[in-house]
Amino acid sequence: MSRPVHLRPASILLVVLGGMFGTLARYGVALVLPAPGGWPLPTLAVNLAGAFALGLLLESLLRAGADDGGRRAVRLAAGTGFLGGFTTYSTFALELNELVSTGSSWTAIVYAALTVGVGFLASLAGIWAGSRWPRGRMQPGQAVADRGDAG
Repeated sequence: MSRPVHLRPASILLVVLGGMFGTLARYGVALVLPAPGGWPLPTLAVNLAGAFALGLLLESLLRAGADDGGRRAVRLAAGTGFLGGFTTYSTFALELNELVSTGSSWTAIVYAALTVGVGFLASLAGIWAGSRWPRGRMQPGQAVADRGDAG
């Protein structure tokens, strides 16, 4: 009997490595993107970009075939690992708390609404973008219309 995916050392390693690079990428964004007037723009940017990227990735993988082999490895490394480390809802919660505790309640409300509302829309946009890609693997030179699933 094989172990469940979440208990396999190779799967755990994929998530850890992806998370390490995702966290480094988030740190890089925080270094180059300013936080004007205390507005938590870097966190908002990574969370919105991550929501879009996760929608795109998961929809694309779903359309490519079953969640096994290379597709599962990509999902674990890029989705759970990289994007899980890149996005940061713990920092979002901390920043909301700081905004409220410093008397910036309206800023906190706008920040929360943007993060959750626009994040939801960004994930839908990613899913939509991923749904534009053809299903399954195409043979070299084969057009989407030739496969009978172009709609």
